[in-house]
Amino acid sequence: MAPPIDYAAIAPLLIVLAAACISVLVEAFLPRHQRWPAQVTLSIVAVGAAGLALGLYAGGTPDGITTLADALAVDRPTLFLWGTLLALGLGGILLIADRSVEPGGAFIASAASRAAVGAGGGGGGGGRLDLPEDRSYGTPGLAPTMQTEVFPFTLFALGGMMAFVAANDLLTMFVALEVLSLPLYLMCGLARRRRLLSQEAAVKYFLLGAFASAFFLYGLALIYGYAGSVRFTDIATAAAGSARSDALLLGGLALLVVGLMFKGSVAPFHTWTPDVYQGAPTPVTAFMAACTKVAAFGAILRVLHVAFGDTRWEWRGVLWAIAIVSMVIGAVLGLTQTDMKRMIAYSSIAHAGFLLLGAISITEQGVSSTLFYLLAYGFTTLAVFAVISLVRNADGEATHLSQWAGLAKRSPVVAGVMTFLLLALAGIPLTSGFTAKFAVFSAALSDGMAPLVVIALVASAVAAFFYVRVIVLMYFSEPAVDGPTVTVPGAFTTAAITLGVLITLLLGIVPTLALDWAGGGGFVG
Repeated sequence: MAPPIDYAAIAPLLIVLAAACISVLVEAFLPRHQRWPAQVTLSIVAVGAAGLALGLYAGGTPDGITTLADALAVDRPTLFLWGTLLALGLGGILLIADRSVEPGGAFIASAASRAAVGAGGGGGGGGRLDLPEDRSYGTPGLAPTMQTEVFPFTLFALGGMMAFVAANDLLTMFVALEVLSLPLYLMCGLARRRRLLSQEAAVKYFLLGAFASAFFLYGLALIYGYAGSVRFTDIATAAAGSARSDALLLGGLALLVVGLMFKGSVAPFHTWTPDVYQGAPTPVTAFMAACTKVAAFGAILRVLHVAFGDTRWEWRGVLWAIAIVSMVIGAVLGLTQTDMKRMIAYSSIAHAGFLLLGAISITEQGVSSTLFYLLAYGFTTLAVFAVISLVRNADGEATHLSQWAGLAKRSPVVAGVMTFLLLALAGIPLTSGFTAKFAVFSAALSDGMAPLVVIALVASAVAAFFYVRVIVLMYFSEPAVDGPTVTVPGAFTTAAITLGVLITLLLGIVPTLALDWAGGGGFVG
């Protein structure tokens, strides 16, 4: 008999993946000048429809279920993570779609577009395109100035992330990992400016990601050899009641952890993060930094709690060490950075260590605090990269720290917004960062991890220095005469920044609703 399928439960995932397939057809059949408006409309409508379907289903307070032959688990953490991914995905799509900050869009123009403009409109140094080509978009008969293939890539990556956090067995999780990863590899290499740096970032991400996927798959094979199944509940049952040696189980878990920690930018599996964050187009960096972190830690939570919760005393010490290494590397190496995007990359590595505190607290409070942290961190990071994209010079984005000197005198509003977001990343009260860290540290203390919390507090204090350094530079330094300018953002970028700032503020002042939703129930199994 065919396995029963709860279509209402998985409707958000189906809508996003169906929209991704339709988006591919749009690329194939619509004229070039119609693709950008069609793709933007389709992507926003798809995310909105998926959010509506999620709201209607979650509003009925459903019990946790498994469906599609137990391949997917739809429970309260899944619904929370799906909602977070859809909201962050909407912000990422708005940044990707914007064509006002970078004339013609942040993504490389197609070869046909360059040919349409003629010899006078060719690329300049570092992949820079001349303005006549930038203005040709939307004219019938001419190619677009940005690769609109980025929209189906984004939808496929978002769909893969949603399947990743809902996967109820390791094989489904691996397939979802590849679905979310492959589009991201391509998106990282599509930058309009600094093209070689972007392509280098894409190659590094692809090669290291392939190694991480191989580790994950080999770990899956070892665990299957131990438990005779790849389903999480079966693995938990075998681990709790088997008289066999745990060598295969623990070896498989170690390899799984490598693959999952790589996606979460957790040190020492973080080496791709600074280069990719710096080289990728900034809208892609924003989407990836926010959404991939949510997907990775959502999967880590499910694997540790459902499949390996009963064996926590055998792996917890290793994850303690990984969390400490991640916090120390992120905080200390972040001090040495002179590029804004690389600095935020090391900040994300430190935050990954903080998130691990909640993930290895095998309690309901640990789950809810980690989910809340992912929500808060995602919106703050999305807005930070959106603001970074506004500070520009003749060569594109001005990301060197020295170029941000005196920014408050040039644009007090942008400097004020950036200051608020950096204080949120530092965990200052009345921001979402403070509430999120307080929740995670409280969960870790309740589960007997006081030494780890002390180290986390010290790392937070160290990391606060490089956030404050940027604030001091913006307000207490004189701007250079030939310094960068602040671009007036278009409607899409303005909406993304506003969304990120409002959520960061609300979660810092009135976090109760989000905390209650995050703590609404545990994992199935």
